[in-house]
Amino acid sequence: MKSFKSLFLLPILLVGLAAPAMAQQNIAVINEQRVLRESVVGQHIRTRLEAIGTEVRAELTAIGQPIQQQTEQLSAETASMTQQAIQQRPDLMQRIESLNQQAQQFETERRRREQELQQTERQAMQPVYEALNPILEEVVAQRHIDILIDRSNLVFAGPTVDISDPVIALLNERLPTVPVNRVRLPEGAPAAAAPQQ
Repeated sequence: MKSFKSLFLLPILLVGLAAPAMAQQNIAVINEQRVLRESVVGQHIRTRLEAIGTEVRAELTAIGQPIQQQTEQLSAETASMTQQAIQQRPDLMQRIESLNQQAQQFETERRRREQELQQTERQAMQPVYEALNPILEEVVAQRHIDILIDRSNLVFAGPTVDISDPVIALLNERLPTVPVNRVRLPEGAPAAAAPQQ
């Protein structure tokens, strides 16, 4: 019991010893997600990505709906038939095979469009991250910050140490918008072979 108690107290002692050293450091926090969500450029990117996502969903619906309708029609036709009876009908087996191939092609197409959306977002965000680096360096230098921590890595941080507001203001001033153009992968290209952008 005594050894357990001393192990429990050890982290408290270490924190107590480190406290004077940490008190000399100027620590600040940034909420990167908030910066990206609330900045003008972040809102612009989100709006454009939502529009592109709607466009992609409409395209996929146009491709997938006929397959769904044919599948439902075939299911209705074969509902009262046994598996053996279906297998004895070459016309039905050919339709089933054709629908399976179309479904596989649709799934490949869906993955390709998903990859396009991901690459579109990466491409749009790249100039934002490039602009954020010098902004952060500037705010850190102005405020003589020794340590900057992202809010997602903390349990608690008081509002006085959060520098997100001045970072958002500078980002709004310097990069209010970026082009958000849909990345289009070649037809039939597997998603895994998609070029990184």
